[in-house]
Parts: sequence; C-alpha cells; structure tokens
Amino acid sequence: MSNELIIDSTREECRIALLKNRRLVEFHQDGGGHSFNVGDIYLGSVKKVVQGLNAAFIDLGYEKDAFLHYLDLGPQVQSLNKFTKLTLSKKLNSGKLTGFKKEPDINKLGKMSQVLTKGQKILVQIVKEPISTKGPRLSCELSLAGRYLIMVPFSNAVSISKKITDANERKRLSRLISSIKPEGFGVIIRTVAQGKEVKDLDSDLRNLVEKWDNGMKALQKAKVREKVIGEMNRANSILRDVLNESFDSILVDDKNLHVEIKNFIKGIAPEKEKIVKHYTAKTKIFEALGVEKQLKTSFGQSVSMPTGGYLIIEHTEALHVIDVNSGNKSNREDNQEDTALKVNVEAAAEIARQLRLRDMGGIIVIDFIDMRRVENKKKLYATMKEEMKDDRSKHTILPLSKFGLMEITRQRVRPEVNISTREVCPSCGGTGKISASIQVADQIDNTLRYIIESQNEKKITIAMHPYLYAYFTAGIFSKRVKWFSKYFRWINLVEDSSMALTEYEILNSQGETIQI
Repeated sequence: MSNELIIDSTREECRIALLKNRRLVEFHQDGGGHSFNVGDIYLGSVKKVVQGLNAAFIDLGYEKDAFLHYLDLGPQVQSLNKFTKLTLSKKLNSGKLTGFKKEPDINKLGKMSQVLTKGQKILVQIVKEPISTKGPRLSCELSLAGRYLIMVPFSNAVSISKKITDANERKRLSRLISSIKPEGFGVIIRTVAQGKEVKDLDSDLRNLVEKWDNGMKALQKAKVREKVIGEMNRANSILRDVLNESFDSILVDDKNLHVEIKNFIKGIAPEKEKIVKHYTAKTKIFEALGVEKQLKTSFGQSVSMPTGGYLIIEHTEALHVIDVNSGNKSNREDNQEDTALKVNVEAAAEIARQLRLRDMGGIIVIDFIDMRRVENKKKLYATMKEEMKDDRSKHTILPLSKFGLMEITRQRVRPEVNISTREVCPSCGGTGKISASIQVADQIDNTLRYIIESQNEKKITIAMHPYLYAYFTAGIFSKRVKWFSKYFRWINLVEDSSMALTEYEILNSQGETIQI
C-alpha cells in the first residue's frame, strides 16, 4: 500500500491531496480564507458572559465572536489567567513554570461569571475553525502538538494513547517521559511514539518547550486579537500526523515550499527526506497526476462505485444522509442477500473515504440495502469499523438498527470541504440563451496581440480547457505555429480541465496572471 502527498501551491492558496494507492482519500485547502486554524493560540478579550449558556463570547478579531463554554475552560484556567496577567505586566519574562504557584482547580459545576469578567484578557486556543454562521470554538486547556508528544501547560499528568496496548511499552514510555518532562507541564504520548528511542522523544519535547517559550515572549508585547502561537501550515501538520513507513512520495510544485517541507521532514523523520521531490513539469501537478479529475468526480450528490452500485449523499442543517443503491449489480449474485452484502461492503469502504474526503461531521445516517441474516449485519458493521480506523477524526459507529440504518457521529473541527461539480453552461452562462461564445478564440487572439505589442512580454503561457487546446494545436500549420510566424516567439499552451470551455488564463515568465 502506497501513500502519496501531492501539494499544489499558488500565491492565493495551497491545495493538498493525500492519495492511497493513487486514490484520493483526503483533500485540504490552506490559506484560501480566514487565518483562524485549529491549534492557534490567541490573546482574546471577553466580549460578554452569557449566564444562560454558562459560556462567554471572546473577541479574536473574527467577524463573529468566538465561543467559549465553561466546560472548555479546564480545571487550571485560574493558573492560566494568573500566568497571562503576570506575563502581560512583564513580571514574568519566560515561559518556564518552575516554581510558579498554581491556583486551585475551578469547580466543575461552577458558573462562567465566577471565572471571567467582561473586558478581561484571556489566552485561548482554537479547537474548531469558523463553520457556516458560527465563529471559532475555543478552549483554555492549551496544548502543543509534536510528532510523538503533546505538551499540556499547567498540568503534571503523563497520559498514553489507548492505541498503545503493550503493557511493558506503556510502562517504559511513562517512566521515560516522567524523567525528562519539565516541571509544570503534562505530556500526552501519541501512538507513533511506540518503540521510539529516548533521543527522539527528548528532541520532540525540547522543540515543544521552545515553541512555548517563544510564544510567551511574544505574549509580553501582544495586543488583544493577536496570535501568540501559530499552528504550522496544513501540509506540515498533515505530515506530522500521518507520516509513516508506507509513505513513498511527497510531490511539491513550489520551490520554497519544497525546501520548507524537506527541512521539516529532515527534523522529524530524516530517513524519509529523500521522498520529498520538487515537481517541475509544465503541466499543472493536479492535472498531470489525475487529482483534478478525481476531485470533479468525487464531490457530487451521486457517487459511483466500481462494480455498478452508487451512493446518494444529501446534506441538511441537522445531519448528513447517505443512501446505498445497487444499480446494475442486482443480477450479478445468486440471490438477493448475497447481492445486498456485496454492495453494502463495497459501499462501506467508499463511505469511509467520502467522510474523510469531504470532512463530513456531526451525525451521519446511512441507509444500507436491507439484509436479513444477522451474521451479514455483523460483518457489515465490522467492515465499517475497519474502514474507518485510519480516520484521524474522533468518531463513533453504531450497529445496524432494525430498519437497516447505521448511525455515525464524527467530529469536525474545520469547515466541510465542498467542491462544486456542476458548471454553468459556458455557452449561455446559465440564462438559457446562447451568446456568441464561439468568439473565445478571437478573444485570445486579440488579447495575445495586445500583450505582445503593448506590454512586450517575452515568455507567455496560456492555460485553457483541453478543447481549446486541441483547437489551437491541431494540424501542421496550427494556430500556435501561425502565432510563431507572426510574432517570432513560441507561445506555451497548457491544458487545464478545471477550467470551463470559454475560460483561459494568460501567465508571464514568473507564472503570474497578466492583467489586461
């Protein structure tokens, strides 16, 4: 089994695709919107305390105030508030907690008004990005995630991932971390720490302590709404969480990002540094590797499966509903029960992929094809749990109900990924009336002439739909050859199926769009 990470970077955003056996399983967009990312730590100000909700709204500079519930304060919030106040007043000049006198834990059943007041400055961490009409969701239980460890300030506990089941290994890790962790900090040991040597864990912990120290130095000069500690970019955070022995390729089309990722990999897994490669071909990276096509075919309301079945995915405000249909598979097996089982098992794998791909969260209800045998229902339940085991989001799967429905809850911390798979008709623009769209070739001709004659651009690239590309390159004396004869320079043409038929983009030698 191979894992590949493909990164398409532009000036506006970074698109990241995770492929398993050449099949798209995760897709992320970084930098295309707000800057409030999961893991970021901000200095906020209490806008208002709402007793009815037992919560507070915090001003972080986002258009909607962020939400902080009492249960998300954490038992040591008073210690955090004390430390923040002392740091802002410059009475503390480092992030070390050695000798710092902690405050008593707050009452689990207490009231928000007993802890926070309007206008108070508070250090908070984003646990959910802004979604739909809601602002960010916050927590005061700060944590810094590393490759092998998660460091928790104002705690002394050492916790170990439940996925590490070997008793001797758990004892070894607990004893080891307890001996090297700094005073005043708790540590959560991640699953990937299993079997790792002392130097790897110690290095990871030192990096987290340094990150905390730098953040607290920044806090001394910070103003309300400012980010104090930022999470790493999306590409590096994915690599930190999922990089393992099965990874065999990381392709990046941006030179600077390639160097950054290579240095990051060198720090966390030196043996994997050689798999990071810089993509330099002229064709866009997503286009060349078939990712663009997979994106367009994976996000529709109807999702086809290889053997003929298909899924219908509907989204509502309250939940997501997925209907499984057999399609033309109904006559392939000896009886209806076997057909239903085969389609359902195949659907379970595709559904697990779709949940990760679209980052669907909340309640998901799946209407599988009805089966009568209890053993078949148990097999389907076991299959779904197995397919979902690689999903990094917290989730709960319930067995099939007597109505043949399966319920899944899945945590979502970022906005759901939604890519439009429908395009406005390029001929009529959605009006139902045909305009002179045939003129697109003339538009390109005229624009090109203007750029060459008025702006004297030397090296020009035009990205366009494959149909347009075929029109301009067909034949020995193609339109492109005629351009060469007319302007004495070769125009580079690039196919881009993500564009509509009448769309095109003209780029200069630096890859920047030429504005007319």
